[in-house]
Amino acid sequence: MPVKKFSDVEATPIKNAKDTTIQVLIAPDEAPNFAMRRIEMQPGGSMPLHMNAVEHEQLVLGGRGRVVLGDEVHEVSKDDVLFIPAGLQHSYETIGDEPFVFICSVPNKPDEITVCD
Repeated sequence: MPVKKFSDVEATPIKNAKDTTIQVLIAPDEAPNFAMRRIEMQPGGSMPLHMNAVEHEQLVLGGRGRVVLGDEVHEVSKDDVLFIPAGLQHSYETIGDEPFVFICSVPNKPDEITVCD
């Protein structure tokens, strides 16, 4: 699997998210250290406040989003890069009329996702 097209990877809905899909571009069994995912959030889409047991490194490919990181709120767009430490509460929502799309890399370690109230 050294090369593939992301358009060939199935997009599946993300549980607890609204109008949001995930494509696992590089799965944990395909690389020794990191997995790579592509997230696409349609206009009006969102992911609730949650925490992960592993860190995230993200690159925004298109659209605009509002991202809550702990006590901070950021508006992000194409070419912005985000680092989300393990255990930090965070959420996402699309801003505008185009999909908010980003790449998310995570370490190949056990991840527990906790949706916050």
